[in-house]
Amino acid sequence: MRRSRLVLLLGSLLLAVTTALTGAATAQASQQAASGGYVALGDSYSSGVGAGSYISSSGDCKRSTKAYPYLWAAANSPSSFDFTACSGARTGDVLSGQLGPLSSATGLVSVSVGGNDAGFADVMTTCVLQSDSTCLSRIATARAYVDSTLPGRLDSVYSAIRTRAPNAHVVVLGYPRFYRLGTSCLGLSETKRKAINDAADHLDNAIAQRARAHGFTFGDVRTTFAGHEICSGNSWLHSVNWLNIGDSYHPKAAGQSGGYLPVLNSAA
Repeated sequence: MRRSRLVLLLGSLLLAVTTALTGAATAQASQQAASGGYVALGDSYSSGVGAGSYISSSGDCKRSTKAYPYLWAAANSPSSFDFTACSGARTGDVLSGQLGPLSSATGLVSVSVGGNDAGFADVMTTCVLQSDSTCLSRIATARAYVDSTLPGRLDSVYSAIRTRAPNAHVVVLGYPRFYRLGTSCLGLSETKRKAINDAADHLDNAIAQRARAHGFTFGDVRTTFAGHEICSGNSWLHSVNWLNIGDSYHPKAAGQSGGYLPVLNSAA
């Protein structure tokens, strides 16, 4: 056998073994999480706003059976499942109203929070309705908040989670970039789209830093949403929805199952 073919064969075998081991490790981690309870905390990106199929008892929190926490629980059958994520939640809301189910028996916690603290809704309203310069100014204010105030508020949430669920594996989910750049697309200017994407990166980087400082896993959904942003032609995100404004800039059901769920699967 020629040396080049031998190297290729050995490389293929190594890749197969690595893939098998990684898959086994992921399955084992999921089994460990499922053996304890699963608690899903956070804001509208975790509750499933925009995905439809809302649980009637969740009221204005709009918890969806198509949201990634519900899908993960259905696939993994944890010993218990508490879904307390709520539309519009800020860090203070998580602290005051969502942590009740956490305990030493909790095996897995997922959380997405921080976007509302940074003024997500107001940023998008400003950028949709106002000029480029006004949009960029509002984004600059949000970025300053992310730098100065948000880290401390995230620390408070993460510390409280660890105190109440000392044995849990905690996965902190980030946010996707909203726009595919460099394409012809009606609506916001390229200047606004780029600034919004950069702000999403800035927010994700801040969240990831604080999550890792607490020993938590950061789940980066920007990779899974790549190619499915608004203006991509196959968007997993709602653009402005004038008939149901609350859905605007939230993941569709496909974004929950194709964008968020795989990240939680690999991180859990």
